[in-house]
Amino acid sequence: MSFVLLCTEDGVITGTSDRAEAHASPGMLHRAFSVFVFRKGRQELLIQQRSKEKTLFPLIWANTCCSHLQEEEVLPDAAQLRLHQELGFTCPLTEGPSFVYRADDPGGRGTEYEYDTILTGSVTGNPPLKADPAEVNEAKWITTEELTKDMHTEPAKYAPWFHLAFAMIMRSPRRDGKKS
Repeated sequence: MSFVLLCTEDGVITGTSDRAEAHASPGMLHRAFSVFVFRKGRQELLIQQRSKEKTLFPLIWANTCCSHLQEEEVLPDAAQLRLHQELGFTCPLTEGPSFVYRADDPGGRGTEYEYDTILTGSVTGNPPLKADPAEVNEAKWITTEELTKDMHTEPAKYAPWFHLAFAMIMRSPRRDGKKS
C-alpha cells in the first residue's frame, strides 16, 4: 500500500493517507514535488509523457518528473531519487517555491489536490535517458519557446500542475520559480 503526506495549505504535514483514497474526488491536500531539468542555458526543458499505466492524467505531457514526498524524506534528495528512478539520471537540484492546486483527471479517474514544490536543475549535453515504462511513455527535450506556444495552442496536452509551475519558472528572473 502506498501513502501520501497530508498537509495544510501552508505545507505543514498533518498525517498520512492511502494514495488511492487521497486521489479520490474531491481529493485530499497532500505534499508533492515537480522537477524541471533544463539544458543549453535554460533554453531547453526535458519533459515527459506520463505512462498509460498512470491512474491520473495518463499519456499527458508533464515536467521532467514529479512525485509525492514520503515520510522521512527530504527535498531535494527525494526529487533526485525520483529523477533517477523515472529517467535514469540525476543532477543537482535547487528547491524553488511551492503552490497549491486542485485538478480533476479528464477521464474522471480522480483528483490531484497538491501542495507542490518546484525543483530545478541544469545539465550539459545529453544525459543518457533510461525511462521507466511504468512511469514514462516518452521523454524529449523541447525549447521553452516551442513549449510556451504549444501550451497555449493545445493546453489539454499538458498536465494542469505543469502549466502552473512552468509559468512560475518562466516569470522568475532566475528561472527557478523564485522571485529574486
